[in-house]
Amino acid sequence: MSKPTVLHIGRKIERIRMLRGIKQETLAATLGITQAAVSKMEQSEKVSEEKIGQVAKALGVTSDAIKNFDENATINNNIYDQNNTVINYQFNPIEKLVEVFEENKKLYERLLDSERKKNEFLESAIKKLNVKK
Repeated sequence: MSKPTVLHIGRKIERIRMLRGIKQETLAATLGITQAAVSKMEQSEKVSEEKIGQVAKALGVTSDAIKNFDENATINNNIYDQNNTVINYQFNPIEKLVEVFEENKKLYERLLDSERKKNEFLESAIKKLNVKK
């Protein structure tokens, strides 16, 4: 049996964070960094040992759990927490897909609402300018 690779540690951090149901903003606040810094870390192939330790503590897992996380086994994955207790995550990938779709839909609706408000403001400003002439 081959040993799991440590490649793309950022992606492993992201997957564990998502499985734990923790948002980037929450992890950032726990680590005392910005959400953008968490996003950048999750996109990095390499993360320092010190940062892995901090992230592991914040996620409630061991550093080894992050390093040895097998991305191919995320549907039924065992992760060891800091007390070496097995945390078994099982989820339906279709439910996750629907969840992401719904989240994107809400973001799109907020964007549309924002654009409508901008248009209304601009239309009222134009009418005020036309009235003054």
